[in-house]
Amino acid sequence: MTIKLGIIGTGMIGEEHARRITCELTGAIITAVTDVNQEQARGVVERLGLAAEVYPDGASLIASPEVDAVMVTSWGPTHEEYVLAAIKAGKPVFCEKPLATTADGCRNIINAEIEGGRRLVQVGFMRRYDSGYRLMKEAIDADRLGEPLMIHAAHRNPEVPERYVTPMAIHDTLIHELDTFRWLLDDDYKSAQVVFPRKTRHAHSQVADPQIVLLETVKGVRIDVEVFVNCRYGYDIQCDVVGEEGVARLPEPQSLQFRQAAQRSNDILMDWKKRFGDAFSVELQAFIDGAASGELGGPSSWDGYAAAVVGDVCVKAQESGAIEAVEMPERPDFYA
Repeated sequence: MTIKLGIIGTGMIGEEHARRITCELTGAIITAVTDVNQEQARGVVERLGLAAEVYPDGASLIASPEVDAVMVTSWGPTHEEYVLAAIKAGKPVFCEKPLATTADGCRNIINAEIEGGRRLVQVGFMRRYDSGYRLMKEAIDADRLGEPLMIHAAHRNPEVPERYVTPMAIHDTLIHELDTFRWLLDDDYKSAQVVFPRKTRHAHSQVADPQIVLLETVKGVRIDVEVFVNCRYGYDIQCDVVGEEGVARLPEPQSLQFRQAAQRSNDILMDWKKRFGDAFSVELQAFIDGAASGELGGPSSWDGYAAAVVGDVCVKAQESGAIEAVEMPERPDFYA
C-alpha cells in the first residue's frame, strides 16, 4: 500500500522530510503541500520534482481525499490546530515537536484521540530512533549497568539567531532530552531546577547561555544537562548513564581520524541534520509503515504532553531559581 501524504509547512525541516520521503524511503508519495508562504511551497514542489498540489491552507489539505496521512512541520503554535483537524478527519498525523506549545494544548489532543478510540498521532522525537541511543536503551533494559543512578548530558549548538530567547533553551532545545530520558529510564520526572553559570560573551542580550538543568525522576535518578547554544565549536550531543555496575556513554558520530602536522584530530559536526540524519529516516519510515498498517508506534501524544509538562516546569525554574515540583497526571490506559 502506498500512502498519499500531505505536508503542512515546507520550511527547512519540512523540505528535509519531503526530500527523505521522496529520495530515500518507501511506501509513501507526497501528493499535497502547503505553507503560509505559498511561493516557498511551490519552490519545494519544483526543487524535489513532486507531483503534488499546493493547497491554500492546512485545513483544505487535511480535508482532501488525495491525502491519506498528514505531516505537520509548520510553526509550533499551529501544531495543535492541525493535529486536532487530522484526528477529526480520522487521518494518521506525524507532528514535529512540540506537539503543542502548552501542556493544555497537548491535553486537548490527547482527549480528542481517546474520544476517537484510535491512536493517530506520532510525535517527532527522533532521538528514540538514533542508533546510539537505542544501544543505550538496550543496555539499560538488559540490566547491563544495574540500576541507573545518574545521567550527565550536554546539548551544544554552534550558535543561535537573535530571535532565540532564554525559554527556548527548554522548549526548542532541551525538549529532546526531556523525552529521551523518560524513554531511556522508563521513568517520569519529580522536580526540576535551572542554574546559570557565567554567561558566554557570544550570547546576545535576550538569551542566558549556558544553562544547567537539574532533574530528579520519580525513581530517584539525578540528571544534569548542560544547554550551551553558542558553544562555537560544533553541534555536540553528549550523554552518560551511570549505573550501579558501570557507565554507558553515547557513541560519538563516525568521523575520519587525521594524523597530520604533529596532531591527531577528528572533525566535529556543525549541523543537526547530519548528526541525526539516519534517525530522521528511520523515524519517518516507521510513521509511513504505521500509517499503512493502521497501527502507529513511536512517541505518542502522551509523550508529547509529558515533555510539555516538565518543559513548563523548567521554564518556571528558570525564572524562580528554585527547585520546582513536577506534577504529572497518571497516564491513561489508552497509551499503556
